[in-house]
Amino acid sequence: MRAFQLVGWRQPPELREVPVPEPGPGQVLVKVAGAGACHSDLHIMEAPGPPPGLATELPFTLGHENTGWVERLGAGVTGFTSGDPVIVYGCWGCGMCANCRQGLENYCQNLGGQGPGLGGGHDGGMAEYLLVPAPRYLIPLGTLDPRQAAPLSDAGLTSYHAVKRSLHLLGPGSTAVVIGAGGLGQMTIQILRALTTATTVVAVDTDTGKLKTAKHMGADEALLSGDEAITRIKDLTGQLGAELVLDMVGIDPTLRMAAQAARVLGHLTIVGLGGGALPVNFISPPHECSVASPYWGTLPELMEVITLAQQKKIRMLVEHFPLERAAEAYQLLHDGKIQGRAVVTPHA
Repeated sequence: MRAFQLVGWRQPPELREVPVPEPGPGQVLVKVAGAGACHSDLHIMEAPGPPPGLATELPFTLGHENTGWVERLGAGVTGFTSGDPVIVYGCWGCGMCANCRQGLENYCQNLGGQGPGLGGGHDGGMAEYLLVPAPRYLIPLGTLDPRQAAPLSDAGLTSYHAVKRSLHLLGPGSTAVVIGAGGLGQMTIQILRALTTATTVVAVDTDTGKLKTAKHMGADEALLSGDEAITRIKDLTGQLGAELVLDMVGIDPTLRMAAQAARVLGHLTIVGLGGGALPVNFISPPHECSVASPYWGTLPELMEVITLAQQKKIRMLVEHFPLERAAEAYQLLHDGKIQGRAVVTPHA
């Protein structure tokens, strides 16, 4: 089969021929319908070496946002049949530590919640087939098109988890600011709209096209990044700042903006992997403003995301690329030319 693999650090990935995996006992082989291209993939592709704490061996197949159809079941696997459309939960923990036993495999204490295509020892879904180590990582998609649903496994889940942890702050008259209106930001805006009707949702970006999309997705305000955006947020909130600020970019300028936009006792949530640093002193962020950097979400939360999608309360803007154009998809993502999410479809 064909697989889009990282073959060397700071080298362009290559489309290679590799054997089709054979599912062993307890495993499932999935015929890949869609594999989302994510900014975290770009960070891996541009890294000088293995991510800290991971004994990564090259080559490995990229792609951690995956959907498809069950192809073959390993010995002892029940609950699925060949052809079932599924989405793959991407945080593959050890299953035995205290966090995993609570369903928090995204915070596995032994494996760090690393799943396929992230350099943790498992090939990802930028290939014709994906080997999944256990059926518990598969969630039925029902009537959802797997070619459209792939980004729900990360962009959807990450956004949902980031919003859900702060819902208690988002009562009547509250404000939530989403910095960065790309694929993650667009999903976050929709999830805010789906989970709370009382909150004023403000989108901030440097791209007027993405801001227009943000309004279409449900943002009440769409502001060009800069000092005027901070002034407008202060005016909207009676000079107090927003209860929740979600930075979907994570670079120095957006983190500084997030600290300016947040309020006392609010939440500042860093989702983007831009590599910036948040300046912290006695007065910034505001007093007792909680700063967190959540990582993906839980498997039950992914089930909730799928339910929202089935109810047509959230949807992802998707651009499809055949497997042979995977490199082009990543280049467009790198250049900021993907409005929503790029999805590679090996079986288009």
